[in-house]
Amino acid sequence: MSSRASGLRRRALATSSQQILESGWFGALVFCLILANAALLGVETYTGVVHAWHDELKTLEGCFLAAFTAELALRAAAHADRPREFFRDPWNVFDLTVVTLALLPVARDNATVLRLLRLARVVRAARFLPQLRVVIVAVGKSLPGTLSFVLVGTLLLYVYAMVGWVFFAAADPEHYGSLGRAALTLFLLITLDGLGDAVRAGLEISRWTILYFASFVLLGSFVLVNLLIGVVINSLQEAKELETERAQTNAPPTQDDLQSKITALRQALDALETTSPRPHCNCGERRGHAG
Repeated sequence: MSSRASGLRRRALATSSQQILESGWFGALVFCLILANAALLGVETYTGVVHAWHDELKTLEGCFLAAFTAELALRAAAHADRPREFFRDPWNVFDLTVVTLALLPVARDNATVLRLLRLARVVRAARFLPQLRVVIVAVGKSLPGTLSFVLVGTLLLYVYAMVGWVFFAAADPEHYGSLGRAALTLFLLITLDGLGDAVRAGLEISRWTILYFASFVLLGSFVLVNLLIGVVINSLQEAKELETERAQTNAPPTQDDLQSKITALRQALDALETTSPRPHCNCGERRGHAG
């Protein structure tokens, strides 16, 4: 009985906490706290304000930390009946990390680390903005594809930098005098910055340099960049699908959903009754044995 009563209490705590978390006023309150925390960080960049209001700013920081700790405790309470589900949400893990590190003495004694942790709280605003949350998830999903893009881009830069060093080092040592200088020059050309000057300087060396610059700009500025855009768009589409599934999972069931589930249960019960063997009555045989 005690374990059952404990389970009921945890379920009641989770239900009440979840109702608070799903209420509109609570989300708006936390979002305003995050914006106010961001504003406080901006104010602390002014030395005169910090000297004049040092104690007040410290008090406000303590209030923000207490508010975010209470919010995290409420989110944990919403998973009291299923604690493992709390850690399956990446945002919960992120919030727990930021708040826990901010409470540690090591972080509070280091001003730089504490400022970075307080800055990380601003990222939590994405939790309350679905579109921004989709973009952040898309960036995370595009990292493997971006890594492949970086490897291909590095190989392209290396090959063209070596070719540039071979043909242009003597005539233009400022831009192609070494592999590093040539790679830096070509990296800037990917953005089309100074392309006209580079082409004119190359034409003074040889008219065939136009093929070198044209092929590099075509591969670097158009092909590679379009590949990167394709990776990001694909990741953005996957992130939108995940957000849609998450919204559908967290959405409360409608009357039609409940009615369809009841109908499905009734059909399953009817099918079970039809297929299950009926009990056979041996009343006559029993009377015969009794006689």
